[in-house]
Amino acid sequence: MSTEIFDVIIVGGGPAGATAAHDLAYAGRHVLLLDRAGRIKPCGGAIPPRLIRDFEIPDSLLCAKIRSARMIAPSNTAVDMPIDTGFVGMVDREHFDHYLRQRAVEAGAVLVDGSFADLTRSEDGTCIVTYQCKESRSRVEARALCVIGADGANSAVARVALPKSGRPPFVFAYHEIIRTPQAMPNASGAPTRCDVYYQSSVSPDFYGWVFPHGQTMSIGTGSAHKGFSLRQSVAELREKLGLDQCETIRTEGAPLPLYPARKWDNGRDVILAGDAAGVVAPSSGEGIYYAMASGRLAAESVDELLATGNTKALAKARKRFMKEHGRVFFILWIMQTFWYKNDKRRETFVKICRDPDVQRLTWESYMEKKITRREPMAHLRVFFKDLGHMFGLLRTS
Repeated sequence: MSTEIFDVIIVGGGPAGATAAHDLAYAGRHVLLLDRAGRIKPCGGAIPPRLIRDFEIPDSLLCAKIRSARMIAPSNTAVDMPIDTGFVGMVDREHFDHYLRQRAVEAGAVLVDGSFADLTRSEDGTCIVTYQCKESRSRVEARALCVIGADGANSAVARVALPKSGRPPFVFAYHEIIRTPQAMPNASGAPTRCDVYYQSSVSPDFYGWVFPHGQTMSIGTGSAHKGFSLRQSVAELREKLGLDQCETIRTEGAPLPLYPARKWDNGRDVILAGDAAGVVAPSSGEGIYYAMASGRLAAESVDELLATGNTKALAKARKRFMKEHGRVFFILWIMQTFWYKNDKRRETFVKICRDPDVQRLTWESYMEKKITRREPMAHLRVFFKDLGHMFGLLRTS
């Protein structure tokens, strides 16, 4: 066993873990970041302006800048939602996650390529993290005062340290990164537009996507139905769009939680962040911003615990997250539960997206990650329109 004791061991080097590692190392904490190299999460790669601003993401990491979204209904009716001001950035997770990990290293974190195996404690109560080290091909033990589990929806840290926390509902997502053809078929999207397919043939309970990444594209879908073939769905979507002959660079799949876990910490020295904490938005499946926000909050709570010894500091991370984002998650959960239920409702949902109030408020809320309060009458109009559509009192044309 190593005699070196870290302040914090962070398991998982995705956006949540890498952000927590950077913030804690920058604050002067002795941090070990444990990450299994080569693991890339399936992700469309959209990051809003607030993320770019809050986490100081350089423009060089953006492989595309999105100016609009196209929503495609079961009938193939398409509704364009232009962004009036600004843009949504697109990143490739392979390069984006690597950048975040290297930034953590530059701040002082120790990065190790390894897989988490177990979490135990020494006689004095210090955490002992056992992991399989890729370089030495042997099991290694490291000690720390605190542990952050940022190791995905199937978090091994959560299973060991918070066995009664419960697993949030999830969908399984799958996508393929393909080479963008030089001559883009008309039906397959534009370099500055995200296409979203609300069709049961693409997903019976979620949606499919075609997101441009400059020289590459992400084409994927997700579903909670175990009998639904995601690979076949993506293959059929590619064929339909004339992209079936494009080079496939890589394929990835993983579960996506769709609501924050009820508990993020053990009340002592372990806290969760990112997918391990369930912070992927319902309806949209968006996770990068929320992962990084939860990683930052987890780091702040751990730093407070190390400074004061007050274990109640750990619970503050979830409380702060839910105070800022809980309302949005609840609204998105209602949207997914109601509008994704069948193709008839999906058809109506897409047509609702033609409404100028819906478009403006959707983009403002997404871009800044909060429900804008600037136009109360617009919110009221959207609210009553939604009620009318939900109960069949209004018709879409």
